Amino acid sequence: MSTRPTILVFDSGLGGLTVLREIAATRPDAHYVYVADDDFFPYGHHSEEAIITRVVPLIGELIHAHGPDLVVIACNTASTLVMSHLRTAYDVPFVGTVPAIKPACAQSRTRRVSVLGTKGTVKREYTRALIRDFGQGCEVTLVGSPELASLAERALYGEEVSDSEILAELVPCFVGDPDDETARTDTIVLACTHYPLLLDRLVKLAPWPVDWIDPAPAIARRVSDLLGPQVAARDEAGAELVFTSRRPHDLSRVLQPYFGGRVPA
Repeated sequence: MSTRPTILVFDSGLGGLTVLREIAATRPDAHYVYVADDDFFPYGHHSEEAIITRVVPLIGELIHAHGPDLVVIACNTASTLVMSHLRTAYDVPFVGTVPAIKPACAQSRTRRVSVLGTKGTVKREYTRALIRDFGQGCEVTLVGSPELASLAERALYGEEVSDSEILAELVPCFVGDPDDETARTDTIVLACTHYPLLLDRLVKLAPWPVDWIDPAPAIARRVSDLLGPQVAARDEAGAELVFTSRRPHDLSRVLQPYFGGRVPA
């Protein structure tokens, strides 16, 4: 690729910024368009049919408007539903986000793994198939959080989010004898891109230490592999932030670290 690539990163809200942060660090040569479908947030509260009907044509409109070289669906809920539809409909490379069950089960020492996601993600047959195929004999607990994505968005906007609100969503992930580190959960899959926004709080509030699995670094590696060698002209790269609601925002400076140090337009 002889010119700087344009990467479109799409999520239901601002959780995909945790994926964008890793991609931007890996590919500083790219121009980034981040699209938050806040007009339909949160996806976990919608039916599968409604999400497919919403996202597939919307992605087509965004491809037409921005001409990306690659599209990242930085949302577990959407990725488990629309990737096959998108690849059939559009001639652009797509990278999705799915629960990192395979690496979590491969590294778990106690063979007790929890998957923390939205209610929609944990009930999908796609997620259960990942457990059947890659569970490696682990006891996998699926935890559908109704509010954690919204809490993460509130925190990013600078609103007060209490420890008790976060802990209520987190506690079901911790299974087993709390006094026996060989017989309790030791690995938690963050199966929603919003959740790493709260990672420091999750670590602090956890009843005992666990490994937290965030798929963002692996997604960034896949994006870079698909794009090929980096382009030298980094100074031309820029960033855009788009809300589907078209509402005004004053987040550009707050979000600068997620865009690799650039202030999104």
